[in-house]
Amino acid sequence: MLAPAFVLLTSTLAASDTASPHRGPDGFHNNYPHGPRQSFWRWKWQQLREGLPPPAPPGGWPIPVMKADIAAIAAPSAQPRLTWIGHAAFLVQAGGLNILTDPQFSQRASPLSFAGPTRAVPLPLEIEDLPRIDVVLISHNHYDHLDLPTVKALAASRHGSPLFLVPLGLKAWFADNGIGNVQELDWWEARDTGGARFTLVPVQHWSQRTPWDRNQTLWGGWAMDVGGLRMIHTGDLGLSRDTQDIGARLGPFDLALIPIGSYAPRWFMQTMHVDVPEALQVRSDLRAARAIGMHWGTFEDLTDEPLDEPPRVLARLREQQGLPVEAFDVMKIGETRAITRARDASAPTQAARDPPRSPARRGAPE
Repeated sequence: MLAPAFVLLTSTLAASDTASPHRGPDGFHNNYPHGPRQSFWRWKWQQLREGLPPPAPPGGWPIPVMKADIAAIAAPSAQPRLTWIGHAAFLVQAGGLNILTDPQFSQRASPLSFAGPTRAVPLPLEIEDLPRIDVVLISHNHYDHLDLPTVKALAASRHGSPLFLVPLGLKAWFADNGIGNVQELDWWEARDTGGARFTLVPVQHWSQRTPWDRNQTLWGGWAMDVGGLRMIHTGDLGLSRDTQDIGARLGPFDLALIPIGSYAPRWFMQTMHVDVPEALQVRSDLRAARAIGMHWGTFEDLTDEPLDEPPRVLARLREQQGLPVEAFDVMKIGETRAITRARDASAPTQAARDPPRSPARRGAPE
């Protein structure tokens, strides 16, 4: 999520002139109606009155973290695998490709080096520890998902620049920053590279990098068909019918990477960030056999819930719904896990486990 108080020193983001059916005079818009955006300053005033977000407990937040196994990550393997770098950043290794999602390797999720959300735990690896990266997927232009020093370092890698796949409007920003190997996509557009297919899918969110460019670039999630696996990284999203649309059109998925953090206070965050119950609903909508919770435990002071709360809520709700751990789990920051196709796994099927959906929470098309 973008923190508007920290954008004053950045340059204006150039917008694409590409026509799109979900772009109007004021910029891009979501597919389905939702409540109006609430006052940022009311939220800041509430934080001041109530002493939020809560401070770290003595000894720091108990976030599960480990040093990444650099040697294992660098070694070729026929087994698809996933490494959580933190927040929304993952290294996906499948089908002979190394894919990064929303890479963020800076100390702060901010345009300022001295202010803004800061890391609660150390990075599990550095950019120079990465193998050659073939594809970088960017979901949207908020600072915790699109970090300028990170993408510049990746573009200047000794292995050569990866292909950056971005939503509409962001190619010009990359070009302004000297990065040329970029393709931009509209919702439902796909690009094939290295035997894999990447599709930008619609989710309910917004974009802004400066005070002058609100919604001038698109946002979305990324569906991946790679190495015989169907995966999806949703980016940031509020609950909407978009996830049902994605599941119907591109599902089922072997694995979904879904946010479970940055949800408080609900009166402010609910249109842009799902909470844990809604994340479980998203998994069901997407028809994902398994899910991993992301967007938690990495940056302090993004939102108001305790930094270690989301996985505790997830564990409680998962038990209440009778879901096995592997149906919706979390990883340690720095951990690498093997990825398997759902039909190769022994876990119960999602259809047999999921509770009924609540259609009353959804809007009608605009």
